[in-house]
Amino acid sequence: MDDAKEGQGNESRAAQAPLPFRAAVDALRTARLRPQVEVEQVPPPQRLAPFTYALEAAVVDDEQELADGRLVLLHDPAGHDAWRGTFRLVTLVRAELEPEMAADPLLPEVCWSWLTGALQARGLAYGEPSGTVTRASSHYFGGLSARPAASQIEIRASWSPREGLGGVPDTAAHLASWCDLLAQVAGLPPAGPGDASVVTLPQRRGPQSH
Repeated sequence: MDDAKEGQGNESRAAQAPLPFRAAVDALRTARLRPQVEVEQVPPPQRLAPFTYALEAAVVDDEQELADGRLVLLHDPAGHDAWRGTFRLVTLVRAELEPEMAADPLLPEVCWSWLTGALQARGLAYGEPSGTVTRASSHYFGGLSARPAASQIEIRASWSPREGLGGVPDTAAHLASWCDLLAQVAGLPPAGPGDASVVTLPQRRGPQSH
């Protein structure tokens, strides 16, 4: 498909999306985020919901990437029993760990508390949280033996943002809290009162329907 046809297809899908979903996506595109977090729109996964929208982000400080992740917004206008609503947020967050942190037996519980704490710190209402925290270590041998051992943490989670007026959740605040989680996993200090910038996401693709 050439660029013109692809653009027309995206515009058609965006026009067909329900108003609450379009409003939720518009809020994501204009969220205020701390400057160390670089966010871009990416193609959403298929068949998870009738309407989906996806973002990828990386925490970059002094030109070094410290953590990365993906956040996917799902919307089913008919509702979903497991979600207890019509919207769901799904995330993956990854970061390299310092050896002393990787050795902490309570690390998985701490990382999960970072997720719930980031949502609570912004006063966000949500339900049905679920997820996993995985800690992995890599050791190198043979021709790679000069490399130091490395450890990584991976958080996979989902939750249902509570819907406000017009059935629209405060997705901008949920995105900001997710970026707080990314920054915390990356080891950055908490954001100061003015440590935020307006981020307008690339308009390469409209909201997707499947």
